[in-house]
Amino acid sequence: MNPLAQLREECQKLLEESLEKAYPETELPQAKYSEPPNPEMGALSSPVCFQLARPLRQSPVKIAQTLAKNIDTSSSTLIVSVEAVNGYLNFHTDIGNYASLVLKTVRAKDKEYGFLKSANPEKVMVEHTSANPISPLHIGNARNSILGDSLARLLDKRGHDVIRHFLVNDMGRQVAMTTYGWKLLGKPEPVGTAELWIGTIYASVNVINEIQRYTKDLREAEKEGWVYEAQEAQEELEKFNIAADGLRKRYADIYEKLSEIIPGIEDPTAEIVALNTAYENNDPTTVNEVRQQVKYCLDGFEKSLGDLDISFDSFDYESDLVWRQAAEEVLEALKKSGYVIKDQGAQILDCDWVARDFKLKERWGLHPKHEIPRLVLVRGDGTTLYTLRDMAYSIWKFSHAERVINVIGQEQTLAQLQLRIALAAIDKIEMGDNQRHYAYEFVNLPGIKMSGRLGRYVTLNEVLERAVALAYGEVEKRTSELSDEEKQNIAEMVGYGAVKYTLISVDPMKQVTFDWEKALNFETNSAPFIQYSHARTCNILKRVDETTEADYSQLTHIKERDLVNLLARFPETFVDAVEELQPADLTAYANNLADKFNSFYATQNVLKAETPELMAARLAIVDAVRITLRNALDVLGIKAPERM
Repeated sequence: MNPLAQLREECQKLLEESLEKAYPETELPQAKYSEPPNPEMGALSSPVCFQLARPLRQSPVKIAQTLAKNIDTSSSTLIVSVEAVNGYLNFHTDIGNYASLVLKTVRAKDKEYGFLKSANPEKVMVEHTSANPISPLHIGNARNSILGDSLARLLDKRGHDVIRHFLVNDMGRQVAMTTYGWKLLGKPEPVGTAELWIGTIYASVNVINEIQRYTKDLREAEKEGWVYEAQEAQEELEKFNIAADGLRKRYADIYEKLSEIIPGIEDPTAEIVALNTAYENNDPTTVNEVRQQVKYCLDGFEKSLGDLDISFDSFDYESDLVWRQAAEEVLEALKKSGYVIKDQGAQILDCDWVARDFKLKERWGLHPKHEIPRLVLVRGDGTTLYTLRDMAYSIWKFSHAERVINVIGQEQTLAQLQLRIALAAIDKIEMGDNQRHYAYEFVNLPGIKMSGRLGRYVTLNEVLERAVALAYGEVEKRTSELSDEEKQNIAEMVGYGAVKYTLISVDPMKQVTFDWEKALNFETNSAPFIQYSHARTCNILKRVDETTEADYSQLTHIKERDLVNLLARFPETFVDAVEELQPADLTAYANNLADKFNSFYATQNVLKAETPELMAARLAIVDAVRITLRNALDVLGIKAPERM
C-alpha cells in the first residue's frame, strides 16, 4: 500500500551491498531519503555519504562516487541507475516498473489508498466546538469545529478509535439570563433558526438591562453635573440603542415583548442570579427549564454543523460535574498533594513547584527558565474557579479514552498547561502526557466586529449561504446544461468545501482573514480548484470506453514522472499529517497534485496519445489522480464532485 516505502527498501538494499563491496566492515547509518528538487535528478536522493564522511575519513563527494561505482542495479526491479551528485546519491527509477507499481496500487486500493493504519491504535477523544449555548455559531466557532472534525477524520482513517465530544457550558450568568428571558416570553418554541432565536433572547435581555442601567446613570450624571460621566453614559446608551435596532429587525416580537416586560421588574439582575443559583443547586424545575432552552440551541448547532457533515458522539454537560461534586474531589486531592499554598484566604497551586519536582519542563519540551504562573483554585471569598471543573472533566475524559485532544483557542494556552500540571500534581502525570491542547487563532471577517452580548455577529449559516450562492454563479457558468437541482447540489459541495478549505489550509496558529475571492478561486489553491481538477479527471475517464493494456515504460515525460512520484508520496504525507496533527499538510498536497495534474493535462495529449498503450498509461495516471484527490478531500470532510 506504500510504493514509496518499497522504493526506499530497494535503495537501502543497494546501499548496503555497495558499502560492503567498497568499504567492508563499515556499518551503514540509518539512511535518510528525500525528493530531489527536479524529477530529472531522480526519484529519491540520500545524503548518507555525509554521515559516512567522519568514520571513513573521506569527503562525501569521494564516498558518493565510490559507492555509485559499486552499485549493481541488475537485481533491482525499481532502480535503474544511481548517480553521485555533489556528495549525494540520486536514485533513478525504472519508470515502467515504478509507474506500474504506483498506479496499480492506487487503483487497487481505491478508497483506502494512502490511509496507512497505525501499528498501535488508540482510543482518542477529540473535544471541539464547545460553544456557549446562548448564541449562534459564527465563523470563529466554525474554525474550531472544522479543525476538530478534520483531526477526528485523520485519526479515524489512521485506524484509531475516535470519539467526538462537545462540552456544554450550561453553568453561569449568560445561560441563566437566556433562560430568564425565555421564561418571560412564556417558554415559546423556537422560530426559524433555533440558535439565532436563542441568541436574540440572550442579547435582548442584556441590551434592555444595559439600556436601563445607562439611562439611570445618565440621569444621575446630568443631575449632579458630572460632564465626563454623562458623556460616557451617553456613548454607551448609543451603542446599546444601535444593538436594539438590530435585534428588532431580526426578531421584533422577542425584543419588543421583553422591552415591555423587563422595565416593570424591580430587580431583573437579582432574579437572574437566583435562577442561576437554583440551577447550580440542581433544583428540578429550574433544571428542566435551563436544559430545554440549552437543547434548543444545541439542536441548532447540530443542524448548522450537520450541513458540513460535522457531528458529535456526546454532549457533556458542565452541570453534571458540578452536581456530582467532581471539582471538590479534585480540590481535595490537590490539597493533599502538598503543592497548594494559602495567600490572603485564597488557595493557590504552585505550578512551577510541581513542574520542577516532576521535571515537566524537560518532559514536555518547555523552556527551562520559563516560570509557570501560579493557579488560583479558590478565591479569598471561598468561590472556586472554572479550572477545577476543567480538571474534573479531564479526569472523566480519560475514563473513556487513552488520548485527549482539546481544540481550544490560543488564548487558553496557559490555562491548558496549568491543567496538565495540576493532573501531574495528583499523580495523574500520564493524563498530562496524553492530553494535547490544539490551539488556533481567530478568524477575521474584514469590516465586521462581532459581539454576542449585543447580538451582532455573522452566523455560520449566513457564511455558508453566501458561499453557496457565489459558488452557484460559478457552477452555472461552467455547466449551464445541468438542472437547477444538480447545480444547487454542486454549489453546496463547492461552497461548503471552500469554507472548510479556507479554515483548514492556514496554520492554526495564524489568524485567518476570510477572503471570498480566494476561498472561491477556481484557478489555484482553494477547494473549488481541487474539486474542479477532480471533476476534470472524471470527465476525461467518462469519454473512454475501453483501452488496450498500458505500457508504463512509455511514460518518459518529466511531467508524467513527476505525477507518479507525487502520487507515491500520498500515504506518507497522510501519516505525517496525522502524527503532527497538521491537516493543512493535506490541503497543500492536494493543491500541489491538482496543479501538477492540470499542467500535465495541458501539455500531454491523453485521449489522442501517440500509441494506444501510452493512452492507457496516461489514463491510469488520470484515474490515480482522481482517486488520490478524492481521498485527500474526503479525509478533510470536503466532497469531490464529478461534474462542475
